[in-house]
Amino acid sequence: MSAVVSMMSQSGLTRVESDCPAPATQRFCAFLVAGRVFAVDAARVTEVLRGQLLTPVPQAHPALRGLLNLRGRIVPAIDMRLRLGFDAAPVDASHTNIIATVAGEYFSLMVDTIVDVIEIPVAAIEQPTADSEDPSRDSVAAVYAAPGGLIYLLDVDQLLAGISDTGFERNMR
Repeated sequence: MSAVVSMMSQSGLTRVESDCPAPATQRFCAFLVAGRVFAVDAARVTEVLRGQLLTPVPQAHPALRGLLNLRGRIVPAIDMRLRLGFDAAPVDASHTNIIATVAGEYFSLMVDTIVDVIEIPVAAIEQPTADSEDPSRDSVAAVYAAPGGLIYLLDVDQLLAGISDTGFERNMR
């Protein structure tokens, strides 16, 4: 990485100007939900957990499957099948929790399984073509045509907007 450093003699500050191009790829955490591949920005993911016990929340949003205890921190667990408009997983099905941050708060995205952390060429990321009020599409920010099929790139903020707007966080504090 090369950089041009110039002294700003009048203020005594050092300014660093980078001549590095914008990144050619972006890193995503890819996962399966109901047989389809989705991904979220890997920078928003803090960890991945399996087999966490959930405490149900009465009268909560249907996609809010419960709360999990993450080293003393109470984290809402969002069922991505329900949030994306798919049928619920069988009761005995295992799931994986992707812990993501939104506005400084932690959330668990319950998915069927993790695929991998993948690098996607920025130039190959396309905007979705269908505008829809359908909850399964409202959080799809972009699409990537991978060799094995489409990968739906999700906007984590939008994913949680309909759930977090219920005042759930305020009631939990």
